[in-house]
Amino acid sequence: MIGLDISSSSVKLVELGRNGSGKLVLERCAIEPLERGWVLDGNVEKFDEVADAVRKLVKKSGTKTRHVAMALPPSAVITKKIILPDGMSDLDLEQQVESEANQYIPFPLDEVSLDFCVIGPSAMSAGDIEVLIAASRREKVQDIQGLAEAAGLTPVIVDVESYAARLAAGRLIENLPGAGAGLIVALFEVGAMTTSMQVLRDGEVLYDRDQAFGGAQLTQMIVRQYGFSQEEAESKKRSGDLPEDYDSAVLQPFMETMVQELGRALQFFFTSTPHNRVDYIMLAGGSAALPGLTHAVTQHTTFPCSLLNPFNGMEIGDAVRLKRMTREAPSYLTSCGLALRRFSQ
Repeated sequence: MIGLDISSSSVKLVELGRNGSGKLVLERCAIEPLERGWVLDGNVEKFDEVADAVRKLVKKSGTKTRHVAMALPPSAVITKKIILPDGMSDLDLEQQVESEANQYIPFPLDEVSLDFCVIGPSAMSAGDIEVLIAASRREKVQDIQGLAEAAGLTPVIVDVESYAARLAAGRLIENLPGAGAGLIVALFEVGAMTTSMQVLRDGEVLYDRDQAFGGAQLTQMIVRQYGFSQEEAESKKRSGDLPEDYDSAVLQPFMETMVQELGRALQFFFTSTPHNRVDYIMLAGGSAALPGLTHAVTQHTTFPCSLLNPFNGMEIGDAVRLKRMTREAPSYLTSCGLALRRFSQ
């Protein structure tokens, strides 16, 4: 099964396998850019164009795999943890979940795709279990399923982007001291339009927040500074073909703003919870790989910060272009988490 992540700026594909000793292998990864406005706030505005980009991506990657895991943005999914009595049959559990879901979902159930999973025994009440419900408008699910099918793929899993990102980051948190136990990690994913933050401890989300800030702001600054068109600015940003004063006139001010935005997000976490520090900051997303950014974040926040490579510790397959993958690795966090679902169903 491949992981396919559709964001506002690109479509990303990851295929993972295991070698004879059970170690994860990165078999394939590829990115296909999308034009501005094709996907907005998680909604596919230009279906045919995005479907064409997915077809190109699948072809470019060289994968023969047709089963795919995809994800919806958290804003399109209602999730809720509920407590139910243990020992119910599957059918009773399903009926009880539907009955409970009615309270939390502001749409008729026949317009909704609904799923649930049993997390485990409730810590609060003996003899009960904790169950996670996830629901989304059916049309949202059908939209991304349709994109997969238009590219000749078979959608098997529809996940939530933030859950997939956590799954991929979880592997790396386990490499921290003490296998990451008890550590508070702030995971930032810097996208084109939005920066999302999840604060994690032992697999639990302590806090999450989205900010309307991302790599598109850098493109806008390039447009304003040099008079390029939007398309020219985006292309030159990717290729690095920019005037000599780009670093001082555009990149440094953008990075300073980004560092302040990340610091502000952490302050919201501190003022909204009993916590006043994090142990580690991890950065992912297409705009996270700017040279010097992790050092600037550490200086500003005083917390150690690292750039996240979701393929760390994996064997790299022959079909992967190592130099390119290393440069683009932080962009693949969500698609890597989706590809990992192959092993965690």
